[in-house]
Amino acid sequence: MNLSDIPVIVSTAAAGLSAGVSADAAATVADTTCPYCGVGCGVRATRHADGSVEVAGDGNHGSNLGRLCVKGSALAETTGLEGRLLHPQVRGTDGRLAQVSWDHALDRVARGFSDIVAEHGPDAVALYVSGQLLTEDYYIANKLMKGFIGSANIDTNSRLCMSSAVAGHKRAFGEDLVPGNYEDLELADLVVLVGSNTAWCHPILFQRLSRAREARPGMKLVVIDPRRTATCELADLHLPVKPGTDVWLFNGLLHYLAQHGAADADFIAAHTSGLDDALAAAGPDCADPDKVARACKLDVADLRAFYALFAATPKVVTAFSQGVNQSSAGTDKVNSIINCHLATGRIGQPGAGPFSLTGQPNAMGGREVGGLANMLAAHMELAEPLHREIVQSFWGSPAIADKPGLKAVELFEAIEQGRVKAVWVIATNPVVSLPDADQARRALARCELVVSSDIMLRTDTNDAAHVLLPALGWGEKDGTVTSSERRISRQRAFLPAPGEARADWRILCDVATRMGFGGFAYAGVHEIFDEHARLSAYRNGDDDAAHAPRVFNIAGLAGMSRQQFDALAPVQWPVTASAPALRGSAGTARLFADRRFAHPDGRARFVATAPRAPSNATDDAFPLVLNTGRVRDQWHTMTRTGKSPRLADHIAEPFVDMHPQDALLCGVGEGRLARVSTRWGAMVARVQHSGGIARGSVFVPIHWNGQFSSDARVGALVNPVVDPISGEPEFKHTPVHVEEFRVSWHGFVLSRGDLQADALTYWTRVQGRQFQRYEFAGRETVADRAAWARALLGVTDPEADWIEYEDRTAGIYHAGHVVDDRLQACVYIATRPELPSRAWLSTLFARERLEDADRIGLLLGQPMEKGVDAGPTVCSCFAVGRNTICDAVRKNNLTTPAEITACVKAGGNCGSCVPELKKLLAEIRMVETA
Repeated sequence: MNLSDIPVIVSTAAAGLSAGVSADAAATVADTTCPYCGVGCGVRATRHADGSVEVAGDGNHGSNLGRLCVKGSALAETTGLEGRLLHPQVRGTDGRLAQVSWDHALDRVARGFSDIVAEHGPDAVALYVSGQLLTEDYYIANKLMKGFIGSANIDTNSRLCMSSAVAGHKRAFGEDLVPGNYEDLELADLVVLVGSNTAWCHPILFQRLSRAREARPGMKLVVIDPRRTATCELADLHLPVKPGTDVWLFNGLLHYLAQHGAADADFIAAHTSGLDDALAAAGPDCADPDKVARACKLDVADLRAFYALFAATPKVVTAFSQGVNQSSAGTDKVNSIINCHLATGRIGQPGAGPFSLTGQPNAMGGREVGGLANMLAAHMELAEPLHREIVQSFWGSPAIADKPGLKAVELFEAIEQGRVKAVWVIATNPVVSLPDADQARRALARCELVVSSDIMLRTDTNDAAHVLLPALGWGEKDGTVTSSERRISRQRAFLPAPGEARADWRILCDVATRMGFGGFAYAGVHEIFDEHARLSAYRNGDDDAAHAPRVFNIAGLAGMSRQQFDALAPVQWPVTASAPALRGSAGTARLFADRRFAHPDGRARFVATAPRAPSNATDDAFPLVLNTGRVRDQWHTMTRTGKSPRLADHIAEPFVDMHPQDALLCGVGEGRLARVSTRWGAMVARVQHSGGIARGSVFVPIHWNGQFSSDARVGALVNPVVDPISGEPEFKHTPVHVEEFRVSWHGFVLSRGDLQADALTYWTRVQGRQFQRYEFAGRETVADRAAWARALLGVTDPEADWIEYEDRTAGIYHAGHVVDDRLQACVYIATRPELPSRAWLSTLFARERLEDADRIGLLLGQPMEKGVDAGPTVCSCFAVGRNTICDAVRKNNLTTPAEITACVKAGGNCGSCVPELKKLLAEIRMVETA
């Protein structure tokens, strides 16, 4: 490819700014990429002269075509510096952190790592990194650890979400390759979503799918998921498969395809091997749909309908995500899906193929540079001597790791055992996100040297760190990320570096240099990308007969100048001289169109996947199965999304979702608090009944941590067993016990100031607009509630404007603190969890002056006027509440989500609330016809 052919996003750039970033007297505008899920949406970010930021979708970006989900739309609310780590800090012997110079901090890290390596060897140190890193950061971390320190002890939190997909791809295709692209979801006649709540976790893809179905009503959608999620509201068929039985289901489909003449015999003979072994391993029971239905706890008619639909539809995409990957049999689940596509030849063609939907913005980029402990850069294999020689030769490094490093779970086990004595954690929060997370906390507490590079000062992991290094965040850092469809996009800086924060790659290079290593002097991030691109092509195709040329090859992007790198438009790899053009940019839309795979013989492999149950079964002590996952408006451990008031409005508290009959047997009620316990840990959450949970299962979200809740780290409960091939943990199947968490009273506070909440029995906190919202509960007897409430809110002035209402018989207390006629805080306590609406009360904080009616409403806990309370937020994009929507539906006789959008705007932006709008319409119809 000729460098002059690389498309430029912005043809002219202001002096001192990257191409793709423009500036005038009023604003700086950058085309960049969203830092959330693996969809990789393009973002047009604007920083105005007053420092304010606004974001919009980039209409020229091929992933999202101008749309953003609610999390992306709220990015501007997360760029403030509240809570940021802005200076290097070192923890003293007294346990206190002290600000130090960069030189002091870097010397401490370099000396600590060097001394431990000298005394105990390279495997005594480790890096634990993140899919939040840019590819260039990832590349330098991998280069330092594997090529210069000489250990493969570098793993990533991407191990927790997509390593089973990596292992499955490598077994089937010979390399970690995603065949298709997002357009295939629109071109398919049948889309099968497996273990993916796409509506909430990949909303822009879900909206592309929704619009495609509107244009082609004959297009079908099947959702395979133990829960009835928001995604199921669009489905033609929902298969609520028993947790852990996915391999049964797809082995049954493989047999069905073979039995009913739906297999492509010519494709199988010419381009694959291993089908007979795969059919034999599935066993005779998988050949009988009735037996498969019983194993999966599915209606046999629904199962047969799915099998028949798959067999009869040539253009099928099967998209899978964490519900497949996060399992002790995750790799087999992935291969059982791929087997069915290989059996039908439905791969590498428009509208057909298996599709891994990654959870993090740069999980794919990390895979490209060898970010996992068992990989080398540029898709080379750590176990292959030739590949080790190629990488070491290219880097000119003094050492190369010669065996796989420790994967995430075993890494923290080794830290606790003292085998790993220093760990550098970068851009992740393992004390919250790892399974058996209390073990991770114990491990870090015993580690000789814990270094953390982060953007936030307080995290559960940073509380254990000896050295804190301030990193750049989204909007401040510069580099590339790669999405689930192999699309490389630029993240561009449009904000100044705050405090003393530095890019992760530069911090790593500075430490490497201080450790005495050469090869880490880069003039800028563009030089790192260039090295990455050149390595992808280095001796690629010159391997011996036992090795196929590597498909990952971005040679066409090598040799770019800084200006060309700055101007790089989104592009799908491989990018080579022979790669076809795609919508005006260089790259490759789909892999395997030539029917040649990455194994040396060019054939894909069917992989034998024998069905097996999860390793930990339920019993009388732990009779239910815990499933974990995301909610719509939060991300990972909330260090970014927790700063956004808009995102806090949808779900403000950790919850445990249960079937009503299970809740009854456990002695817990909806809206009450429950203790959720496993063999590894316990947490407290509020019980809800969504209607989407089958008996025997419970669901808890992953996001809450020690900064946002007193006791809600679900990672502490999760079974630490891992897939034996991928090392990915079993987040979807942990035996669990649920019981009542007894409290004497419930309450909440809305306050402009922070509270000292640790003394409360139970509390959670979210960021509101101009206030903090705390939900809490207590066990102690409060004799004088007025004095207690004043102390909680820090109101010491006896002459303060304090208004209150108390009904001792009913156990109710309401109070408000007003300063200069503005509401400063309000508190509500009751013996039951039924409390006033937070939605209306929150609007009082925007008022410059409380009127008499507001004060009366404040005491009552409800507005004096009817129809003023919007109710709990349904549409976060436009802040539209449930009451507003229901009133509009009844008043205007609305019957479709589109009519609701036209009337009150809900659902008119990212569309991720559309499934909830459908659910509300159904609920209203049921009430009206009852």
